[in-house]
Amino acid sequence: MTTIRQEDLIQSIADGFQYISYYHPQDYIRALAAAYEAEESPAAKDAMAQILVNSRMCAEDRRPICQDTGMAVVFLRVGMEVRWEAELGIQEMVDEGVRRAYAHPDNVLRASVVAPPIGERKNTRDNTPAVVHTELIPGDRVEVKLAAKGGGSENKAKFTILNPSDSLVDWVLKVVPTMGAGWCPPGMLGMGIGGSAEKAMLLAKEALMEPIDIHELKARGPASPSEALRLELFEKVNALGIGAQGLGGLTTVLDVKIKEYPTHAASLPVAVIPNCAATRHLEFTLDGKGPAKLEPPRPEEWPDVTWEAGPDAKRVDLDRITREEIASWRPGDRILLSGKLLTGRDAAHKRIVDMLARGEALPEGVDFTNRFIYYVGPVDPVRDEIVGPAGPTTATRMDKFTEQMLAETGLIGMVGKAERGPVAIEAIKKHQAVYLMAVGGAAYLVAKAIEGSRMIAFEDLGMEAIREFEIRDMPVTVAVDSRGESVHKTGPAEWRKRIGKLPADA
Repeated sequence: MTTIRQEDLIQSIADGFQYISYYHPQDYIRALAAAYEAEESPAAKDAMAQILVNSRMCAEDRRPICQDTGMAVVFLRVGMEVRWEAELGIQEMVDEGVRRAYAHPDNVLRASVVAPPIGERKNTRDNTPAVVHTELIPGDRVEVKLAAKGGGSENKAKFTILNPSDSLVDWVLKVVPTMGAGWCPPGMLGMGIGGSAEKAMLLAKEALMEPIDIHELKARGPASPSEALRLELFEKVNALGIGAQGLGGLTTVLDVKIKEYPTHAASLPVAVIPNCAATRHLEFTLDGKGPAKLEPPRPEEWPDVTWEAGPDAKRVDLDRITREEIASWRPGDRILLSGKLLTGRDAAHKRIVDMLARGEALPEGVDFTNRFIYYVGPVDPVRDEIVGPAGPTTATRMDKFTEQMLAETGLIGMVGKAERGPVAIEAIKKHQAVYLMAVGGAAYLVAKAIEGSRMIAFEDLGMEAIREFEIRDMPVTVAVDSRGESVHKTGPAEWRKRIGKLPADA
């Protein structure tokens, strides 16, 4: 019989979530580096370079890979011969570990959990409670799997129950394009097949924690229907041409992972959950000899990749920007932004449009006239930082606010992650505004362009408050121009034709 001390589990959970906040799994880095070398799309290759450089910077400085440091997900397999030396329950021990991890003074992580889920939705301030799954197994060990799952990819989860005779491949190829780029490809697809509705979703989440090995599978060939399905989906999903950050390219997924479970004869439950460029997971085992020992990756594990904006990038002064200037931009143009940039995301937008609807004046200092807004919820700074990692959040969540913001505030530009939907694109075209895209998964790199930050309004919203950033050479790409043309439509369409393995109009 093995005795597991309460403190050992708590500290291992805390150390684990710190570890995955700044260290990518090395299988992901190797797979992304290989995809980078093979990529032919300049825009996608640029995005991958930013992600790889960001990853190395975060590992060196031990700061978060992404500003969305994720919801804590923990899988525990507890040996039935384990004896606990503990006063707290499993959930309470895990939550204490999460609490310590997210409040670590040298690497503060962003707390994103709100409770209750409807109504007040108040931030719990310490990212608890975690989502904990516990299983009893034979033995005298505790096997632990941790994942920090960001909202951008989690929100793209898909589920259906097919008829047993339906084509699973056809369904996946239908739903993956509907995910857009808010899940920050290139990443992984985790699939759960079988069981019941809730079991399929759980299997999909677990599948994402398995190592990337699709190229080894291709080399040896499939040994089961599941492995054959992985290979088919890997090829066909990449043939969609979505590419890194949805800009169009050869690689959308680095692997497709599948877990199965027996199911009812009348059913075929299928769940798909994507993992983003901020892939964060870890496994360790507790054997009663103290907390887990986590070895950092070697520096040489990261490829020798550098990033620079390139000679074609346009330098733009936001303090002197005009509508005439933005009218000259076209989808795919690379821009380096400098000057003053306001921030605000979901909660701030909701509060603003509610105030406008009531005829109330916006708070002092909140003037969007001829200004740009950045959809961001940054990590708190540590040491001498101006701001912590500050990558973009998914822009489509702001689509329903876009018409009113452009019509009533004088706003002329927005910066966020991934594509915009039809409603937002129509508003952008109508008001001759512009939407720029920053790379999701390069939050620390983006933060290096921020030279000043001050609170403007809605401080009670925490990371969702309105701030004013002073930026220099922040890299972005024109995603929707003032005519309403979107690079997230033209890019994937072009690369789907170039790849030529699927019908161009399918």
